[in-house]
Amino acid sequence: MARTLRFSFDFISPYAYLAWAKLHDFAARHRLEVEAQPVLFAALLDAYGHKGPAEIPPKRVYTFKHVVRLAADQGLPLRPPPAHPFNPLLGLRIAALALPPTALRGVIDVLFARVWASGTGITDPVAVAEALTAAGHDGAGLVKAASQPEAKARLRALTDAARERGVFGVPTLEVDGELFWGQDSFGHIERFLRGEDPATAERIAQWEGLPAQAQRKHGQR
Repeated sequence: MARTLRFSFDFISPYAYLAWAKLHDFAARHRLEVEAQPVLFAALLDAYGHKGPAEIPPKRVYTFKHVVRLAADQGLPLRPPPAHPFNPLLGLRIAALALPPTALRGVIDVLFARVWASGTGITDPVAVAEALTAAGHDGAGLVKAASQPEAKARLRALTDAARERGVFGVPTLEVDGELFWGQDSFGHIERFLRGEDPATAERIAQWEGLPAQAQRKHGQR
């Protein structure tokens, strides 16, 4: 059986867009089966008490500069969405539907492209349905299905399951239970697949057992 490369993502993340663009070629080279799993990044942030990059003004500016540079490196189109942060729930719920893998990949392609390649966004149900239909999918049917309680519950379940596995950010890639965070993780995954990961259990145990000598008081200077 092929090993699985699980990809946890949120359309709100430009880094997830950059990772998605090279994910399937990477998986094919290493005989991995892609399992795309949408998660609500905001829920992960809330669970860990984090702020998103776009909620920290200088980090927001740097993030946009960084992804422009990375997209240029990859030769990918990159345009800003109509707003950021935005509500990604419609797109995530569509991506959470139980679709055949090939169809799901095509749907996710369309949604990522609308956010980051064309900059047209995924918050307007009519526009999203039209874009999906133009790409050969049942746009109206997908948008309608995404509004049903089952789709909402499935996205919540996927997000909860990701958090329970230790996912704290997007994109996160998982192979054999090992987590790799970020669009720059593919080289690390390659070493892991070769059995050459320097982060051995013995070595990491030394770090996990470090005592804490200071504790930051949140909200105080």
